[in-house]
Amino acid sequence: MTTPAVPAADTVKRAQQCLDGLKADRKTLDLIDNYVRGKHAGPYTPRNASQEYRILAQRSISNFLPMVVAAPAQSLSVEGYQRKGSDQDAPEWEAWQANGLDARQAAVYRAAITYGHAFTVTLPHEKDPKRPVIRAVSARNMWAAYEDPSADEWPLYALEMPKLPGPDGTVAGRFYDEAYVYEALADEEKVILGNRRAHGLGVCPVRRFAAQVDLEGRTTGVVAPLIPLQDRINQSVFDLLIAQTYGSFKVRTIAGMTPPLKRDPETGEPVLDADGNPIPKPITADASRLLMAPDKDTKFGALDETPLGGYIESIGMSVRHLAVVSQVPPHYLLGDMVNLSAEALAAAETTLMRMVAEFKRGFGESWESDMRLCAKIMGHEEAAADFSSQVRWADTESRSLSQTVDALGKAVQMIGVPKQAVWPKLPGFTDTDRATWPQLAADENSSLALATALTRAAEGRG
Repeated sequence: MTTPAVPAADTVKRAQQCLDGLKADRKTLDLIDNYVRGKHAGPYTPRNASQEYRILAQRSISNFLPMVVAAPAQSLSVEGYQRKGSDQDAPEWEAWQANGLDARQAAVYRAAITYGHAFTVTLPHEKDPKRPVIRAVSARNMWAAYEDPSADEWPLYALEMPKLPGPDGTVAGRFYDEAYVYEALADEEKVILGNRRAHGLGVCPVRRFAAQVDLEGRTTGVVAPLIPLQDRINQSVFDLLIAQTYGSFKVRTIAGMTPPLKRDPETGEPVLDADGNPIPKPITADASRLLMAPDKDTKFGALDETPLGGYIESIGMSVRHLAVVSQVPPHYLLGDMVNLSAEALAAAETTLMRMVAEFKRGFGESWESDMRLCAKIMGHEEAAADFSSQVRWADTESRSLSQTVDALGKAVQMIGVPKQAVWPKLPGFTDTDRATWPQLAADENSSLALATALTRAAEGRG
């Protein structure tokens, strides 16, 4: 129930600290957001550049950063949550499904990989206290305070604002601590806390998803280190467009020939310009024309076109540098994959899979915290204190089904791994598919046993 209350002075100070922190971080986060959305700083152009140059500068922006974010994010997908020693999903998994996180989890990964971290908020439903509600929040819209930002599971308190308050008015948001959810109203200078609702969870219900976090609690995404490389690519593409537009074709030259002049059709006299000089007729020198000159001393020539290969190689080199720093396979960005075998493809993606494995460790801990909080909301106190339960990630590595089956089959035959133990390792199948396999296997064994019995009976009669 939401109740009016006068918040303590310390609570107001904490909310103000969060607003100040959000404002301080927002400049960097907005820069990252602009680059991911293709709103790059344009390449260098002279101050007196013409409109044509400026159009080429706009066209030179080649945004590789969305692919750098998408490559690891598309390899992350949670498909289950299990207690220790069980192959069935825990009851808390119902909260995951009810909140549509099969689809919405991707937005959490993309935001965390882009900005360095993202948040989820897990609270009881206002009308149904036993129903968990999980929302995802961007780092651009939330700031949280920690006692130890590198190790704490839950923050001390956090402020959520859908946008920064500006001169056009106030912005409504929420402030969270270990006991309450407050309605917050912020302008450019201060935060005012209003009605509050007790959540009864004992912790601030905000969980951080950090892509990379150091021992000082600083988080780093994949985009910020790549901004200089993205600028270099844009500059190289701009230089290519300039060379292509103005120098990629031969220029014909004529020396020693007086061009024909424009003449008055009535008098035959040359037509003069404003300065009193004769106006020459334009000379058409395209591929369909034959050039002739009445003067024997006239010389025709041509200036060679500017080779574009160097510009293209420069762009490719910059993209490869981007791939090395981001740990994204070069063929993802260059599109030059030709006849790669499954083994070669897996080798090319080794560094990406290592980065994905690191993300899984960090993001998995965050989801497990949310699931334990869901268990508390649902009244499963024992599950809320169970730190051995784990999320199950989908296998997204580049392996063919035949290779996987061959390896798992050898594990069953050579070292005695039970057949049903390797079923979850088979890629491309859902939990719904696997749930039908035990009964199908039992039916198949029954049919085989019946056929064997009938065969033996027939042999006995014979």
